[in-house]
Formats: sequence, C-alpha cells, structure tokens
Amino acid sequence: GLIFYDTKITVMNRVLNATVQRTADHAAPEITLDPLEIVGGEIRSSENSYFCQAARQLACVPSSQLCVKLASGGDPTYAFNIRFTGEEVHGTSGSFRHFLWQVCKELQSSLLSLLLLCPSSAVNKNKGKYILTPSPITYAEEQLLHFFGQLLGIAIRADVPLPLDLLPSFWKTLVGEPLDPDADLQEADILTYNYVKKFENINDETELEALCAEIASQHLATESPDCPNKPCCKFTYLTMTGEEVELCPRGRHIPVVWENKDVYATAIRSLRMRELQTPECMTAVRAGLGSIIPLQLLTTLTPLEMELRTCGLPYINLEFLKAHTMYQVGLMETDQHIEFFWSALEMFTQEELCKFIKFACNQERIPFTCPCKDGGPDTAHVPPYPMKIAPPDGAAGM
Repeated sequence: GLIFYDTKITVMNRVLNATVQRTADHAAPEITLDPLEIVGGEIRSSENSYFCQAARQLACVPSSQLCVKLASGGDPTYAFNIRFTGEEVHGTSGSFRHFLWQVCKELQSSLLSLLLLCPSSAVNKNKGKYILTPSPITYAEEQLLHFFGQLLGIAIRADVPLPLDLLPSFWKTLVGEPLDPDADLQEADILTYNYVKKFENINDETELEALCAEIASQHLATESPDCPNKPCCKFTYLTMTGEEVELCPRGRHIPVVWENKDVYATAIRSLRMRELQTPECMTAVRAGLGSIIPLQLLTTLTPLEMELRTCGLPYINLEFLKAHTMYQVGLMETDQHIEFFWSALEMFTQEELCKFIKFACNQERIPFTCPCKDGGPDTAHVPPYPMKIAPPDGAAGM
C-alpha cells in the first residue's frame, strides 16, 4: 500500500518484457475457430464454444510460446493468431480482441460451468457478479481452469481488458490475500450472511425457538426428536450449488440448541469461506496464470489493482477516449460534426457506450491506464487506441 499503482505497473511491465520466451524468429501458434458453431448466439454444446475450441488446440502448445512482449505500437505481438473458418480476415488484432470478448461472454453464461453467479445476485446485490464454481472438479475441468488462468495472463501481456465481472473475493484469493469472513460473505451470499447473523444475535432460548419456527415455515427445519411438535434446525446447510451437506459428522442427526447455536453459525460461515476460496479450483487457475506471467508479481498488487490490470474499468471514460483519438487528414477536433459526435456520446448510457466501444474497437472495455507518453519520443499506444476517425469515402458533403 506504500507504492503508487503506476509505479507497480511500470515494474510489472519491465518484468513481463524481461520474461519473454517467444522471440521474433518463432512463428506464433495459430488456432482455427468455427464461427458457425455459435451463429445466432446459440451454442449447441459447451464443446463448440470458442473457449473449449481454443483450450483443445492450445493444450499441446508449450506455454513458453505464449509468453510474448507487452503489446504496443501499430502491430503488436499476441500470444497466438486466430483464423476463422471460411473467413478472410486481414490482421490479427481485431480477431484476437473479438475472441477474448467472446470467451468472457461464454464464461459468464450457463454454457460453461467454471463460473457461478454469486447467490447475492438473486436479491439484486452484486447483480451479475461471478465466483469460481465451488465444487469438486474433474480432470477435464481442471484443464479448463488452467486455460482460464492462462487467458488472464495472456490478456495482461496483450493489454486487452477482459469484460469479466468477478467478486473481490476471487481477486483476493488469486493474489493470496485472506478473505474477510464478514465482508466477503455479505458480498457473495447476503441471505446466508443474514441467516448466520440471526443465530449469532439470539439472546435466549425463546428467541431460538421462534427463529426455528420461522425457518420451519420456510421448510428449512425439522421437528425436534425430543419434542415432536417443536421445530428445530439440524447441522446441515445448502452449498452454493444447491446440495445439502452435513456441517459436522452425523450433522443430520444433531439438532441446533442453545448450547451449540454459535457452533452452528460458525460452521455455516466456514462452509461459505471454503466455497469462496475454492482451493482446488484456484490452484488450477494460478498454475495457468503462472505459466504466462511470474506469480511473484502478484505479491506487489492489491486485489483491486490486479482486477484493474486484468479487466480495466467496468465503465467507459470519455476523457480517456478523447485523449486517445486521432483525426485523419482533413478532419479536426473543432469540426462541427466531430463536436456533434462527442456530444452524442456524452448522452449515451454506460451500456450504450460499451456497445459503441465494441463496434469501434472490438472490445468492451478500455484500459485503466495507457503506457503511451503523448508527445514523447517513445510514444507507444496500445491498440486499438488511438481510435481513428476518418473522412467519409463518398463525395464531399455526403
């Protein structure tokens, strides 16, 4: 916390350029994607997704071939080239950025099971935020999580912000920071947070009985074995994926009473913390990330800084866009129609601005900072910036 973000990123960028493993005399790996598999936005199976198509083809490519220098200049070097079946696309930048946008869209859908919408979304808190799916993984899922980690590193080297909406707990676990059992639980699952708080704040057995009756009315409790007509809770709870699990050995047979109600609350909180940390899944993600960038770099970054470096800003900063826009011959920033253009963008909602950026630059987000030094001898814009505005192709006045 004592080092400025820009200073950290400067050091990080130097380390990334010093750890390049694919030199200019090595051809870039190439993958072939079939756009027809996702035509109309409907993908018939997860195996046909861009994410899985790419994971299969890059599985046999040494990770060293994906470690390239930071993107800069007019024609940057990317980790791999993309060829679309049946299409003749000139240049690699647009296809690469579109690929990253598409895989983020797939990851945050029901198509792939790697990410899970956080339970708080159900009650409009942290709506649209995702976490790693907390469940045992197969070997195939481990490989996909490894590839997901590689994509995070590939995007950092390419300086293409990923439109991923992940809870802070993901970034905390990624950089090795401990979770806050109160704040992170509230962010991820506010219903469970409130449930736990009710048990922690009970003052006497009468309140406990009333709470169990309330829970029984919601079909979450059973009758006490000692008093058949008296509802009680057992040492079980639902996981984030909806499975009922025992919070301790023989938990289904242990009722929650005044003497153990704090143990019950602590056990539920611990269950959620384990699910948010997902050690098995995060190990695979970190292994993938570590094959592209040195993991030691993460020790200097806070979770928020890691998110900003990987995903940029979730909103469009028009001042950044104006500062990184160039006008081709015949146009000036003071031209009336150019002023109209910026005035129109200022009236756009953030959702509309994201669509405009996708149309103009083939990515939804802009970087948090840009390594370019405008006016300096070593100006190095990161494509697709500067955005270029050209005169119309038609006759004058059209």
